Amino acid sequence: MASAQPAVISIAQTGRTITVPTGLFINNAFVPSVDSTAVIDCLNPATEEKICSVVAGSAADIDRAVAAARAAFRTTWGKNVTGFERARLLNRLADLVERDAQALGELEALNNGKPVRVARDFDIGDSVACLRYYAGWADKIIGQSLEVDNKTKVAFTRHDPIGVCGQIIPWNYPINMWSWKVAPALACGCTIVMKPSEITPLTALKLSELIVEAGFPPGVVNTVPSLGAVGGAALALHADVDKVAFTGSTVTGRKVMEAAAKSNLKKVSLELGGKSPHIIFESADLEQAANWAALGILYNTGQDCTAGSRLFVQESIYDRFMAILVSKAKELVIGDGFDEKTSGGPVVSKMQYDKIFRYIGYGKEQGAKCILGGEKRPGKGYFVEPTIFTEVTRDMKIFQDEIFGPVLAVTKFKTEEEAVRLANDTTYGLGAGLHSNDASQCMRVAGELEAGTVWINQYNLLTNNVPFGGKKQSGIGRELGSYALEEYTSVKAVHWNFGEKLDWPL
Repeated sequence: MASAQPAVISIAQTGRTITVPTGLFINNAFVPSVDSTAVIDCLNPATEEKICSVVAGSAADIDRAVAAARAAFRTTWGKNVTGFERARLLNRLADLVERDAQALGELEALNNGKPVRVARDFDIGDSVACLRYYAGWADKIIGQSLEVDNKTKVAFTRHDPIGVCGQIIPWNYPINMWSWKVAPALACGCTIVMKPSEITPLTALKLSELIVEAGFPPGVVNTVPSLGAVGGAALALHADVDKVAFTGSTVTGRKVMEAAAKSNLKKVSLELGGKSPHIIFESADLEQAANWAALGILYNTGQDCTAGSRLFVQESIYDRFMAILVSKAKELVIGDGFDEKTSGGPVVSKMQYDKIFRYIGYGKEQGAKCILGGEKRPGKGYFVEPTIFTEVTRDMKIFQDEIFGPVLAVTKFKTEEEAVRLANDTTYGLGAGLHSNDASQCMRVAGELEAGTVWINQYNLLTNNVPFGGKKQSGIGRELGSYALEEYTSVKAVHWNFGEKLDWPL
C-alpha cells in the first residue's frame, strides 16, 4: 500500500517547513488505502516540480469513509449534538484556520499557484468569515408552527440534517470551496466525505488536522483525495450518501447528477461553469468600470467560474474605455507568488495552460483581434499573460466556450436591447455584471439578465450572507447565506392530533 507518512515541505522563499499529511483522513486519523498503491503527485505550477505525493483513494476507501461518516451521524453528531455545540466547534475551527493563515497561504501558493497574499488575505480570510457565519446559524435552524384546528390539532415542521454528504471541490479555490461546503453542512448537523481536487489536495489534508485539533468527533469530516473518475464517481453513486455537492465543470456536473439518479436519488447541488457577460454602458464611470472589468477577468488568473469573460462595451465610449482597460491590464503583476507585490500567479496545471493557449489560437484563427498578450512566456511555469481580444462575434469559440484563464473577449454594442440579447446568448447563467449611472437602466437590465448573481457597478465580489448559484447549465441549488442551509436539511412535517376522535367505520 502507498505510504501514509507525512511529507516535510521546505519553502525556500520564507524558510518555513510545513509538515503535510499524505494519507486518507478517515475517523480523525491519516491512513493508507485499503486496496490501492496509487498515489497522486502534487506539482508546483510555478516551477513544474513535484512537491510531494499523497495517497490516491479508491472506491473501497470511499466506502470506508462513508461508513465512518454514517456511524458519526448516528452517534456523536447529527441529532445527537446541540446547535450550541456545533457552533462552538465551528468557531474553534475558524480560530485555528485564522491562526495558521500564513502557513496555509504558502501551501496554497505552492500547490495552486495563486500568490500567498491573495490566498491569505482573500481566500483564507473569507473562509474564516464563512466558518464563523455558519457557526452563528447552527443554533438558529428552526421550523414553523402551523395552525390546523386550534381546538384539536397542530402541525409543525422540523429541519433535520440530511445525513452523510459527499462534497467534491475544485482546484481554483481549494480552501475557499472547502469552507463553503463544510461550514453549512456542519452547522446543520451533517457529516462529510470530502473529495478535494486531485490537482490541489494539500490544503484539504492540512485543514483535516485542524478538524481534529478543534475537537470534532471522529467520522464527522473525512477527506479522501482521489481521481475524480474514482472517488468522485464513487461518492455520486454511493447508496449510503444522502446528498452530493459538486463544484466544477458542467460536463462533470452532468455525470454527478446522472449517478445520483441511478443510485439512490440523493439530493444534488451543482455549482458549474460560466461564460459571464459584463456590460459597460455609456453613462458608466469608465475608470471604475475598467478596474472592475480587469478584476472580473484577471483575478485568480481568470480561473473563476464567474469570470467576466465576455465584455460588452457601448459603441459611443468604446475607444476611450478600451484604452483605459488595456492600461489597467498591463499593470497587473503576474509572477512569483511569494512576492507581496504579485497579483497573479501561474495557472494551475499544464493541462489548463495548454487549454488556454488552444483557445487563444482559436481566437486568432477565427478573426478576433488580439490587442494584448496571447504569447507564451519563456522559461518554466504555467504563466499566462493577460490577453484581450476585440472584434469578437457570437459564432467564435472564445465567445461561446468557458476558457478558465485570463482571456477576455470584447464585443461592441449600440443599444441596451442588443447588449441584453448578446449577454443572454449563452447556455450558462452563473454571473453577470453591468456598469451604468442610470438607475432605471440598472434595474431594467439586472432584471433581464439570465444569471444567478448580477453585479451592478462592481464585479465578482461575494459575501457569506448572500446566496450564490446558477441558472441554466451553470447549476442548481445555492451556496452561502441562509439559502445554503436548505441544501443540507430535509423538512419533516409533524401532524399532532390532541383532540379529534375518529369514528369507525367511515
